[in-house]
Amino acid sequence: MLKNKTIAFLGAGSMAEAMISGIVHAGKIPCDQIMVTNRNNKERLIELRKKYGVTVAARDALQLDEIDILVLAMKPKDAEQALSSIKHKLTPRQLVLSVLAGITTSFMEEHLHENQPVIRVMPNTSSMMRESATAISPGRHASNEHISIAKQLLASIGEVYMISEDKMDIFTGIAGSGPAYFYYLMEHIEKAGKAEGLDPELARQIGAQTILGAAKMIMGQEETPAELRENVTSPNGTTAAGLAALEKHGGGEAMIQAIKGASKRSKELSKQFRQKPLTV
Repeated sequence: MLKNKTIAFLGAGSMAEAMISGIVHAGKIPCDQIMVTNRNNKERLIELRKKYGVTVAARDALQLDEIDILVLAMKPKDAEQALSSIKHKLTPRQLVLSVLAGITTSFMEEHLHENQPVIRVMPNTSSMMRESATAISPGRHASNEHISIAKQLLASIGEVYMISEDKMDIFTGIAGSGPAYFYYLMEHIEKAGKAEGLDPELARQIGAQTILGAAKMIMGQEETPAELRENVTSPNGTTAAGLAALEKHGGGEAMIQAIKGASKRSKELSKQFRQKPLTV
């Protein structure tokens, strides 16, 4: 279904690159059928062409009528202008995917043609390693076929979850922003190891392997995270001491607040765009 499709990314930032990398390495769409453009950073486009063999073009030179799947990957603040600029170049046969935080399907539908199929997508930067947790929420005019196409495409960069759009903010807080929380955790694991004389690179490898192993245990076992934690925590042992320190210093609450903070910001962005008057 995807081999004959053409896909274009409007935006060439880190999220677009992560998705392009995953799609190219999965081989679902030939790299010469993947196009990338941005507003004015030619050097960035040249970099992506050299790394992935994709086709690049200036925004005005992109032939939108030849595109099957259009991915909106610019900054959210530029969404309205971008949608207005492409509205008259699209037809309802083309599927629009958006990876823009806070931009709702209804906002996109209001700025595009009537009956334009749109799907809101929230991947994360682990797309580059084909290990993204990606959510999709289809708009009113997205058919089952459109949803199937989106799922097949996004499955090339990791696991795909279809959720109702009102849950997209909390998904953003958990998975969209989630990799950064674990990178932050890894920074401090590395610092702790270094403080005790461990080589920082070795501490990084040990920490990363430990997180990877724990993630695989959660994915591969029936026990809940709480049950797995209890299984490895002996009374008065080293793990119990570490967990007590985490609790004392608010480790669990800090994670909850991080997720809530990112989710809240996603809600604020959505509200901001809903309140903006339509321009014609």
